Amino acid sequence: MRGKRSKQYRKLMQQYGLTYGFREPYQVLLDAEIIKDADRFKMDLIGGLERTLHGQVKPMITQCSMRHLYASASEPGVSYLIDKSKTYERRRCGHRPEDYPNPLSAKDCLASVVDPKGSKHNKNRYVVASQELEVRKHMRGIMGVPLVYINRSVMIMEPMAESSSENRDREERGKFRAGLKRGSGSLKRKREDGENEGDVKEQIGDSGDDVPKKKKKTKGPKGPNPLSVMKSKKPKKEEGDDKKRPITETEASHQQGADGSETTVKKKRKRKHKSTAVSEGTGEAPESVEDE
Repeated sequence: MRGKRSKQYRKLMQQYGLTYGFREPYQVLLDAEIIKDADRFKMDLIGGLERTLHGQVKPMITQCSMRHLYASASEPGVSYLIDKSKTYERRRCGHRPEDYPNPLSAKDCLASVVDPKGSKHNKNRYVVASQELEVRKHMRGIMGVPLVYINRSVMIMEPMAESSSENRDREERGKFRAGLKRGSGSLKRKREDGENEGDVKEQIGDSGDDVPKKKKKTKGPKGPNPLSVMKSKKPKKEEGDDKKRPITETEASHQQGADGSETTVKKKRKRKHKSTAVSEGTGEAPESVEDE
């Protein structure tokens, strides 16, 4: 089986499973003709069904189909097919030989098994494998019936019938609308919860209690990494700044001690290396000051 066709069949069976509830092992109804054709083309019928349906299968055959095989027992190789068909599960169709001397056609028999009440619905989730066109044409009118047949030693599964696909689309639309209704109800409940929370906050604000508010994070460019930025160099302090400011003459002459008595501070003398010119007021030369 080619990969593209195999992928299509897998998706198709997934759709049947989601819409109509098909599950493994799949119940496959076989008629007498597909058993004969599989033997004629040297095909493994059960293995081909498992590869086509992508899962385990449970082959079934009706009493009428077994009677069709018994009727052609004189043909070569049919006796082996009869023994092989006896290993399949027998699906009782209710068409007894006492009531029906001649077996019903595959169309009538399979239709009575798949849709016994005529509701156009595959209640028991059967997969129909038949070589007759009349059988497949009738089964297309019943919703949710996968159809399989053999064409030149290749097993083919028909695409979903129009009635089945329309029913699937209708159910999907119904689920979508139901989801919207559930979603609108949840939104309404959320809106009501938000209004109740707003009323509670207003009551708290009226009572005077301060409610701490969370700061909103501002989006935007962030600053540079502080570890990767060079530190700014601080200007060095001058030596004169570390020392105390000089004391004025008035402050030095009138400083009070701890006992309240005034204390005089000795005035510093300035050194003069060279004699200067005669002062204007006295006319005398200034005396040189010795170092202390």
